[in-house]
Amino acid sequence: MMTDEQADRLAIREMLENWVVWRDSGDWERFRSLWHDGGEMHATWMQGNVDAFLRASRAGWDKGVRVWHMLGGSSIDLTGPRAVAQTKFTLMQRAVVHDIECDVTCSGRFYDFLEKRQKSWGFVVRQGIYEKDRIDPVDPAATLRLDRATLERFPEGYRHLAYLQTAAGMTVKPDMPGLRGPEVEALYARGQRWLSGQPI
Repeated sequence: MMTDEQADRLAIREMLENWVVWRDSGDWERFRSLWHDGGEMHATWMQGNVDAFLRASRAGWDKGVRVWHMLGGSSIDLTGPRAVAQTKFTLMQRAVVHDIECDVTCSGRFYDFLEKRQKSWGFVVRQGIYEKDRIDPVDPAATLRLDRATLERFPEGYRHLAYLQTAAGMTVKPDMPGLRGPEVEALYARGQRWLSGQPI
């Protein structure tokens, strides 16, 4: 027999995996079902209400924007009906930069504030932590020259992703959490407050 805690952990892990598959395949109705009302998404290019994030993601999908996510291990801290999950990810995005088709690969973690409401787990806040990235021309014979000043406007963990997204017309937040620093330390503190029963 599975304990209640084991069942909760299994349900959370399934939710984390469904997010990636449904988001990347454009299964918007099921993607929305993973979120509690009022949920928020905080990514490089969009911060705010999940419904606005979904509309923007769907609009980008319809225009041909493609982003792929691969998941690694997860760590779940569980306290009653609340949880914080950290999940390793690799994000890949393809777009044209300076007339050259490029791929960006960015590694980091999803940091999720989760809650069980009416017997169902859902996302309350999903925050990206961006740790390391690179950019490569799809054609290995192409030569890509980046503007150093533009690149260095953004933190080391996602500067190439930000460069590509800026070139694609997106407005990128310049102070997202990385592996170290005050932004990620503040995020960890918010997670501890969430687990202790306080508001985010």
